[in-house]
Amino acid sequence: MATEQEVRHIAELADVGINPEELGTFTHQFNAILDYFDVLDRVSGDTAVTRDLYNVMRDDIVKPSLPQKDVLANAPAQEDGFIKAPRVM
Repeated sequence: MATEQEVRHIAELADVGINPEELGTFTHQFNAILDYFDVLDRVSGDTAVTRDLYNVMRDDIVKPSLPQKDVLANAPAQEDGFIKAPRVM
């Protein structure tokens, strides 16, 4: 059973902000999750349902791509042979 102090410490390590008002509720929920993991640890793996496995992915098909000059002709901006995009920050 995790204490509020331990939950606060774990939240700090995970960089998760928890308000002091929420700490009691979060601690209760955290302990419920840990209890559920304890239940899962006690489940025997012998009774698991087995199913046939099959690959749902298709095989890759190699196709020629467009020439670089055709791609860059459609780009609004380019630099050193690459498409130049706006800065995202």
